[in-house]
Amino acid sequence: MKTAVYAHRGSKCNCPENTLDAFAEAMRVGSDGIELDVHLTKDQQIVVMHDEKIDRTTNGKGQIKSYTLEELKQFDAGSWFSAKFKGTRVPTLSQVLELLADFRGVLNIEFKTDRNVYPGIEIRVAQLVGHYRPHLPVVYSSFNHESLIRLKKINPEADIALLLWERLAEPWRYTQQIGATAQHLWQPTAFSETAEQLQKHGIKVRAWTVNQPKNMQLAFEMGIDAIITDHPEAALDLRNSFQKVTKQ
Repeated sequence: MKTAVYAHRGSKCNCPENTLDAFAEAMRVGSDGIELDVHLTKDQQIVVMHDEKIDRTTNGKGQIKSYTLEELKQFDAGSWFSAKFKGTRVPTLSQVLELLADFRGVLNIEFKTDRNVYPGIEIRVAQLVGHYRPHLPVVYSSFNHESLIRLKKINPEADIALLLWERLAEPWRYTQQIGATAQHLWQPTAFSETAEQLQKHGIKVRAWTVNQPKNMQLAFEMGIDAIITDHPEAALDLRNSFQKVTKQ
């Protein structure tokens, strides 16, 4: 089985994370999947950013939910990474979906609802995805499993994955109960017997955040379904080398 490579927040090793540049680069290198994070602004617009606060990845400060989209768009979301990206703006989910219109890989949308409550975010995201990617693969993940349950009520066909740090006893039972098809696991948890237990029950295992070559290699050897990495191009090159060796 070939382990898929998902670009974590886009190709964030060489572009500012969760920006249009990062997602374009993830497509360019041939990533099998692209992972991103969503929040709601003060005026109920869906934006793509990892943190609840804008402090780390823009020249502004404060919570995303405290700003309107127009206000957020005034901040620079690229200079913190490199002067080359000065003037980069926080993208909306709509902008990202438009950019990825021709991306046939898996789009992994993470609801960042584990710290902030964003009432209605699930249906808003589902509607946008239904408009832009009605027949293309999308998987939704979250540490807040209630968000995923709400999404399944909105769209019973939605593909959901449980984000987890820890190992669970009989992990397949909870996963099946929620209606998920996968667990997205912190790599020490993924690189344990949990992976075999889940896969034996038809549940996919995707490990995050796998950045070290030795851990990428381990994932390939174990047959982990996917790795989520900041270095998609390096991971794809390593996978190609691994496949050549195993075919010999």
